Amino acid sequence: MRALLTSSGITNSSIHDALVDLLGKPVSESNALFIPTAIYSFPGGPGMAWRAMCGQGSSRLSDLGWKSLGILELSVLPSIEEAAWVPTVRDADALLVWGGDPLFLANWMRRSGLTDLLPTLRSEAVYVGVSAGSIAVTSTFVETFVEPPRGTDGPLKSEDVVFATPRGDIDRILVTGQGAGLVDFAVIPHLEHPHHPDASLANAEKWAARIPAPTYAIDDETAIKVVDGVPQVVSEGQWKLFQP
Repeated sequence: MRALLTSSGITNSSIHDALVDLLGKPVSESNALFIPTAIYSFPGGPGMAWRAMCGQGSSRLSDLGWKSLGILELSVLPSIEEAAWVPTVRDADALLVWGGDPLFLANWMRRSGLTDLLPTLRSEAVYVGVSAGSIAVTSTFVETFVEPPRGTDGPLKSEDVVFATPRGDIDRILVTGQGAGLVDFAVIPHLEHPHHPDASLANAEKWAARIPAPTYAIDDETAIKVVDGVPQVVSEGQWKLFQP
């Protein structure tokens, strides 16, 4: 399976061209499944999921003109037979995995069986991640939380120090989590974004030091394109690679 890991979806022509190249055909000839699961752990999650699926969110993904677009909700999959959903995933040209809480998403990827299924999908299928959707597909990731994560969100590698955002307005807990392991590097999205003040370059360097793998800090104009396990940066913005 191929991958396009983004911070904020298909934000420019370079990332769009990378997606078409990975698909091997136009978006208009490709069938996609949209996975909104990560957003449901946030207040207002259902409304944000609806806007994202309808193309009214801040990040372009579902509104690219797909030939067909379905919804794959990971939290319902353990309650239905695999025969009802696995063939649909195998037939999809792209899995569009939305943002939200990466710890929550990684947990449902494991519980639903998607984590085990991903490596078995056909080589030309494309995993397209947005923010948490990009984070949770890595082996080890870090994320910040205002409150300690719920124990029901799966195993944590560690729960680390409390630190202040650059504005000093709120303390956050840095958590190291376990992802799906589809790629052998980590991703820190929203680099230097004004709405994500903790995702500064200085903090990204500190977080990357806790990850035993190469870590890409990327802004919203950058994506990581992966073919045969080899990452390639596609960017019209700012990014930095930290080595372990």
